[in-house]
Amino acid sequence: MGMPGPLEPDGLYHLATPDAWDASRAAGEIAPPSLVDEGFVHCSWGRQVAGTVAKHFAGAADVLALRLDVARVADDLIEEDSYGSGQAFPHVYRPIPTDAVTAVAVAKP
Repeated sequence: MGMPGPLEPDGLYHLATPDAWDASRAAGEIAPPSLVDEGFVHCSWGRQVAGTVAKHFAGAADVLALRLDVARVADDLIEEDSYGSGQAFPHVYRPIPTDAVTAVAVAKP
């Protein structure tokens, strides 16, 4: 799968393995374990994707950056630093409908 161009620095992305994306498409929504465990779906701004991939997907063969339509999730989107990392990340406090994904690219660390 090729990359349709560089990620937009201010674009909103959810990172997923191809298997997780396939499961989300089958279910019609993105609802990873973090939604149950922490109450939200982890996301990253485009400028944060490389660091997120390096930290949380080390060793994964493929990681997809799912570009989200911010308007579709805006009501449940909170930007916060949940772990004292020094940077705020976007979190969506509900399942994300798969039709809110506007593009899929390969994420590179």
